[in-house]
Amino acid sequence: MTTGALLMGLAVAMAIEGLVYAVAPAAMQRALASLATTPPERLRLGGLAAAAIGVALAWALKAA
Repeated sequence: MTTGALLMGLAVAMAIEGLVYAVAPAAMQRALASLATTPPERLRLGGLAAAAIGVALAWALKAA
């Protein structure tokens, strides 16, 4: 994976997140408040799952 591809992925993620904040700011505030009360173990598990899915997806896209 090149640096350009990594930066492109980061740019797309930032654009999507920015759109969500622009379209539904109240929903994002509720989601963030919910995260604040979520136990760390559950956040860790969710983060590991998201990372594993992201790596698998990137690997599959590169192989395609």
